This record gives sequence, structure tokens and C-alpha cells, in this order.
Amino acid sequence: MNLSRSSGILLHPTSLIDGRLGERAYAFVDWLAAAGQSWWQVLPLGPPDEVGSPYRSASAFAGWRGLLADPTARVEPEELGAFVEREAYWIRDWAAFTGGDAIADQVRFAREWDALRAYARQRGVRLIGDLPIYVAPGSADHVSHPDLFLTDVVAGVPPDEFTRDGQLWGNPLYDWPALRRQDFRWWIERVRRTFDLVDLTRADHFRGFVAYWAVPADAATARSGRWRPGPGRELFDAIRVELRGLPMIAEDLGVITPAVERLREELELPGMHVMQWAFTDDASSPHRLENHRENGVVYTGTHDNDTAAGWWSSLRPAERASTGLDPTDPAWSLIELAYSSVAGLAIIPMQDVLGLGSDARMNTPGIETGNWSWRLEPGAADDDLAARLREAAEAAGRA
Repeated sequence: MNLSRSSGILLHPTSLIDGRLGERAYAFVDWLAAAGQSWWQVLPLGPPDEVGSPYRSASAFAGWRGLLADPTARVEPEELGAFVEREAYWIRDWAAFTGGDAIADQVRFAREWDALRAYARQRGVRLIGDLPIYVAPGSADHVSHPDLFLTDVVAGVPPDEFTRDGQLWGNPLYDWPALRRQDFRWWIERVRRTFDLVDLTRADHFRGFVAYWAVPADAATARSGRWRPGPGRELFDAIRVELRGLPMIAEDLGVITPAVERLREELELPGMHVMQWAFTDDASSPHRLENHRENGVVYTGTHDNDTAAGWWSSLRPAERASTGLDPTDPAWSLIELAYSSVAGLAIIPMQDVLGLGSDARMNTPGIETGNWSWRLEPGAADDDLAARLREAAEAAGRA
């Protein structure tokens, strides 16, 4: 796929003033349109875990009831029947896992989300979702399809310059031969569901589809893991044939091998460039401005990064000077630098547009508590800020 030159904002619905899909969400769409933005990027929309992480959801298919503006809205029997028929692959598993009003809640979620998405499209704003590579242990997907997962190993990433022991995620790993014997049906239906909700999605941990780090299930750290081959192009070809397209962004961050780059290029997927990592002495870094690709997405930072202002405050004076950013307004200076990129799409976290510090950070990887809780303050996204962002987007040919 090729991206037209444009820009957007990263803000999960839980970070709206009231954290719901009601009036505040529609007001944010209006603000995006006024700011000349074409995209609204969100995080996974499923029920989060006990610490609020949407990346360890109880379902890879269900929308979260906690986002509903009207969680008690009436649902007619014919609506329930139509939804069950349309979402037959997963909804009964979710209802059996959750119980109670599970199906009615999904009807309510579809109602509210579809209405918001239609309103956004009318205002020239499209939606970008997020597709985590793994499911949560003990989730509805794990419980309902045990034959599709391995039992002797769990997910993680190997040691690197930041983590001596690697990261032990603990997610169940896929039994790719078993999935292949079913023609990748579970994955096809999962991606189909994703594109029922958004126009474009970020494929999380893209390198794991080429090779993934498998850690013994009883290991205390990820150090004892080993690389195992993933499904590669075969999976994506199956999805593309079935769904007649592959509107995805490859999250190709971290230590990326030539095989991962080759798969992304073969699939013609845009990759990611992160401006906080652009000021490196490594001339080959894909994050350096001169190495950006036109078929790419540039971010000042992701949901896992510190805010731009927080990142700036962590730099030593010599490091700050080497960036060439305006020290009086480094966050906005970084936005303008991202907008200058040849990358077709530029996405800016809302915290960076507001110039907020580290206390507004969305997530700190490796720390379980204190994340996912930041919200917009009333009045923060005002008309003046929209005008300033539109001016920047227009100057860069992105409005």
C-alpha cells in the first residue's frame, strides 16, 4: 500500500476527557478536522487487563464495554440475532467466556463505534487501529482455541542493550503448523474483525512473524529463550487473498534483520520511523531523517516512548545541542521536524502536541503499574492549538 502525504494524532479513547465514546469523542473528531488532521490512531480496543493494558486483553475480537457512553442502552432481540450471525466465528466463545450481557454489550459497542467512525469519515478523518501479535494468557481466545497454542514455551524478547535479561512477556505462543492446517482461519477472522473497526492498522511486533523468541514456560527470565521461525509471507498472503487487501503498518522497531525488512518490502507495507531515535551516530539507522522512506510512517514517539518534552529533559546538554531542536519549544520543534520527513504519514501523540512532560507518558515498558491512565484536561485541545497544528500541517503539505 502507498500512503498519501497526511498527518494524524495518536490518542487512545481512554485518554479522552471522560474516556468514553460519547460527546467528547465527537468533539475530538471536530478538533482533528479543524487541525487539518486526516487520521486518528488508537490502541487496541478490547477489554484491558487488571492494570489497564489494552495489549493483554481478554479478547482479540471484542470491544471494551468500559468505552461505552451508554452501557445500558436497550438492545432489541433482532439486533442480537443479526450480530451473532455476522460475528459467528467468535461471539459465542466470548459470551461463554464472559457470561451476563456479553452479546448485548458488543451490539452496543458496534452501535457507538460505527456511529463515531461514520462521523469521523464525514469530517475527513480515518481511523488507525492496533493489532497485537499475541493474545493474553487465559483470554477467551486462549481458552476457546487451545489447539492453536504451544504449551511448553511463552513469548518474550531476548536480552539487549536496555534489558540484561530480555523481556519475559508470558503470552502464549502460536502453534503455526496447527494454524497452517486450518488455513490460518483464526488469523484471517481476527484481521477481518480489525478492519470492521478501522481503516488501517498497525501490526504489532512485525518481526515476530519472521522469527519469534520462545522462552521455556518455567523460565524465570527471557535469557534462556531461542529463536523459532514464524509463518512469514504465507500468513499475510492468506489474509490478503481472503480480505482482498492488506492495509497495515508494520511495527518494525527494535533489532530488525534483513529477513524482516525483506518481508515488509515484499508485502509493500509501510514501516515506522521514530524521531526520538533520529539523533544517532549510526548512519544506517532507519530513524535518521535522511533514511526515512516515502512509504513509511513517522512518529515523534510511540505510546511506549516518553513524551517529547520528557525525552528532551532526559538529554545531556551536548545531546540537546546535537539535535538542532529549538530549546525553547523542543516538543513542537520535533513535530515540525517529523512533518518535514519524506514519510507519507506523520503521527504525533497528543501529549506532544500539548508539550506535556513525563507525567503524561502513556506507558513505560517493563513497569506494570502506573500506566495507561493519562487523560486530556478540559480545554487543553482548544481552537488556538488546532490552528497552530493546521498551519504546521499545511506548511509541510500534510493538511
